[in-house]
Amino acid sequence: MPDTLTPAQFADLAESIAREAAALAARRRAEGVEVADRKSSIVDVVTAADREVEDLVRTRIAEARPDDGFHGEESGSGAGSTGITWVVDPIDGTVNYLYGSEQYGVSIGVVRGSADPTQWEALAGIVVAPATGTVWRAVAGEGATRDGVALRVSTPASLAETLVATGFGYTADRRREQVAVLAGLIGEVRDVRRAGAASLDCCAVGAGTVDAYYERGINPWDMAAGSLVAAEAGASVRIWEAGGTRSFLFAAPAVADQLEALVRGLEVEVLAD
Repeated sequence: MPDTLTPAQFADLAESIAREAAALAARRRAEGVEVADRKSSIVDVVTAADREVEDLVRTRIAEARPDDGFHGEESGSGAGSTGITWVVDPIDGTVNYLYGSEQYGVSIGVVRGSADPTQWEALAGIVVAPATGTVWRAVAGEGATRDGVALRVSTPASLAETLVATGFGYTADRRREQVAVLAGLIGEVRDVRRAGAASLDCCAVGAGTVDAYYERGINPWDMAAGSLVAAEAGASVRIWEAGGTRSFLFAAPAVADQLEALVRGLEVEVLAD
């Protein structure tokens, strides 16, 4: 199938699918959630709902766009012939979901090219928070919204007045490295938040409820949709290599350069020890 949809039309389709997926995730949460498997470590869990929701999303995409590519957290990748790839996290924030926290989301990004954030061209991004019904939407070149209201990043006056979100990986060694970086950072900024869902952290940058979000080692499905929300709201998006693993920063332009320099410098110090 040729690529005949505009970015806004891709966003419409993604939003329709994400809303249906969010309703399913919320129903399964209300029924009770159990761990179905573990991945990289004992704390890196997957629930039956993760798999069921991704199956729904993948089926709906295949029905509407059978020749597009797919890259999902639970079911892997499928090549397409249109140059379009759907990058999907069915339940971002699975541990939050397991514990009954509202901080989880269904994330669907539509990109032109491969599922590589350094190479793709982001077209559309939808993040839905099933617990609240909040919908973040971004269309390339057309801005970002939360429940239909336009978003704009914050304008912190200095690094010392910057509220920073971050997250931690699932392996013990990576967590120790990330905490060491955080120890060097926390005295230089206003405060730090850790919500536990990368897609929602990106959206928070776009909404201005935090000034920046950084994390080392997140996956394409974690940020494909949320990063476009942040970028279309005016955020600077930075990606670099640290010890063979990518680090990501989404920040208000007023502090992006300073924060990137600080985090990168700290990572170099920590990884050298």
